[in-house]
Amino acid sequence: MNSERTILAGFGGQGVMLMGQLLTQAGMFEGKEVSFLPSYGPEMRGGTANCGVIIQTEPISSPVVEGNATSEIIMNLPSLLKFEKDLIPGGKLLINSSLIERKASRSDIEVYYIPSSDIANELGNTRVSNMVMLGAFIEVTGAVDSENVFHALEERLGEEKAHLMEINRDAFERGMECARKQRTNG
Repeated sequence: MNSERTILAGFGGQGVMLMGQLLTQAGMFEGKEVSFLPSYGPEMRGGTANCGVIIQTEPISSPVVEGNATSEIIMNLPSLLKFEKDLIPGGKLLINSSLIERKASRSDIEVYYIPSSDIANELGNTRVSNMVMLGAFIEVTGAVDSENVFHALEERLGEEKAHLMEINRDAFERGMECARKQRTNG
């Protein structure tokens, strides 16, 4: 069974939920079984936000990912401290190294340090940091096809915000490139 069980976590306002929704929608476009389970802290912005996403070919028996994640996208230090333990041995951990100076504490997983906030700043829009991470995630997991992620994003942005597609695509591709370099040099 081909299965990706992912935890995405960070502060509210970092686009964690959007990443999860785009992955879920892309999985649906591909005819896969999907699950999206969000969790929010009490604050609107700046509080904690995480979600579990499952994408697989077989029916999903439980939407809970904690404890058996195959991959994680971690956007801030509190999330790393909380969720690193939930990754299975051999799992893939993507860390926003722009905001997290600490290294992963485990040696039984694949770790990718993606300076997503720095890359987003270079592109001129800090809000695309999540798309940098999502690009890196797709590069290392292949969970869904990148074009399906863009299709989901187009639907999400609508005509009113269609002008944001180019910078989001650029951010995504920069994330893929960053992960590709680490995989090659790793």
